[in-house]
Amino acid sequence: MTNKETILIIDFGSQYTQLITRRVREFSVYSEIYSHKIDINKIKAIAPKGIILSGGPMSVYDEDSPKVDPEIFNLGIPILGICYGLQLICLNLGGEVVSAKNKEYGKSELEITGDSVLFEGVKKSSTAWMSHGDYVAKLPPAFDILAKSANSPFCAISDEVKNIYGVQFHPEVVHTEEGTKIISNFLFSVCKCTGNWNSHNFVEESIARIKALVGDKKAICALSGGVDSTVAAVLIQKAIGHHLICMHIDNGLMRKDESKTIASVFDEKLKLNIIHIDASELFLTNLSGVSDPEKKRKIIGKTFIDVFEKEAKKFSDVEFLIQGTLYPDVIESVSVKGASVTIKSHHNVGGLPDVMNLKLIEPFRELFKDEVRRVGRELGIDEELIARHPFPGPGLAVRVLGEITKERLDVLREADDIFISEIKKAGIYDNIWQAFAVLLPIQTVGVMGDARTYENVLALRAVNSLDGMTADWFRFDHDFLAGVSNKIINKVRGINRVVYDISSKPPSTIEWE
Repeated sequence: MTNKETILIIDFGSQYTQLITRRVREFSVYSEIYSHKIDINKIKAIAPKGIILSGGPMSVYDEDSPKVDPEIFNLGIPILGICYGLQLICLNLGGEVVSAKNKEYGKSELEITGDSVLFEGVKKSSTAWMSHGDYVAKLPPAFDILAKSANSPFCAISDEVKNIYGVQFHPEVVHTEEGTKIISNFLFSVCKCTGNWNSHNFVEESIARIKALVGDKKAICALSGGVDSTVAAVLIQKAIGHHLICMHIDNGLMRKDESKTIASVFDEKLKLNIIHIDASELFLTNLSGVSDPEKKRKIIGKTFIDVFEKEAKKFSDVEFLIQGTLYPDVIESVSVKGASVTIKSHHNVGGLPDVMNLKLIEPFRELFKDEVRRVGRELGIDEELIARHPFPGPGLAVRVLGEITKERLDVLREADDIFISEIKKAGIYDNIWQAFAVLLPIQTVGVMGDARTYENVLALRAVNSLDGMTADWFRFDHDFLAGVSNKIINKVRGINRVVYDISSKPPSTIEWE
């Protein structure tokens, strides 16, 4: 942990916990999520400027409901409890929480009734987003009521002396009209943050830290050609210069012609000396007969590390492996009882073996995708490379559903290339956060010419998102989709049906596996 000012977010399982992090970071204040099981000494070591207790789906009275060390309220650190977090404050400090007869879900009218720095500049009456079945019936000693709603007499409370605040609503969601202002007040008026966390400072801190860590040893960067590994490689090169070895492993799971072009493009534009390793046969052999998505990820992760360690032995003093792991990867791969559950393991997180000869450096483990792009711009990387759509670590292995074969991969590559090419031709590539095709393990009847066909179904997926934590499907013009479908079916042998995915995240994930 660096000496940057930090807002610590303690997770109790809310679907909005990651959104709290985003809202805080939008004010150039660093924030990080920890489990409710975090040790009090860890909190002291982090020395956060403030603590936010998230919401959660359980009642504070449930037997296995997540709790927090009561000592947290005696640290002298400003605290904001949201929904479940508010109820925990009351439960621990002498208030009373009861089950509500009239539960509140959705929009409600918030009426401010007291004076507080938390509500400075906030309208006296506004819309707030509620999501709770319990409510505060009695205030803890020394607390004042700040606001109420129709079904919550103590909708916002505070102990202004100890700087402990609680709100029954969710200021982090867009449906809370004054939510952004409330969060801003907590950060700057209560916690006295300065908002100095930005890409420039991140680059300077990272270069200094990596330079001190690596010293005169060597590091290998797993250069896939995606945004994350590209920015990571340039950042590491700034820190250790010629001690960086960039290696691109062709795993046979890349998009059409991608591995062929990576070496020349990155050597010319970024002056990165790349070693190209063709391990496609090894990856496909290890994946033979495997259909389970979690097994695919584990196999790819292990094979990836095996190849890297083998190649690293050809160089002296190689001790470090650079990976472009992002914060959403870490969040989605963490499983904590009573809080966030594992959605899926990520190639950069869950696929690594317990014992590994190379030490990991993950410079972006704390960042979201849009923050990595800002770092890339700070480093002077061309927008053409920075604006590329995200591509999963396991590559097309998680876009060929079911068993992976070279033939099925080639079918998907051709179809995906047509889809992306048409998007670029239409001038809408930069309007979409991520677009790709998925080959389904389904065959359907079709007619081509006078012959009956029984071939594959292809799904098209395109979404808009800020950081990958939430996403909404992209609204293509119908004629565009019709044209893409027609071109794919006519040009790609093995596909006779194209469908478009109109699912958002949540409840669906962006990738299908």
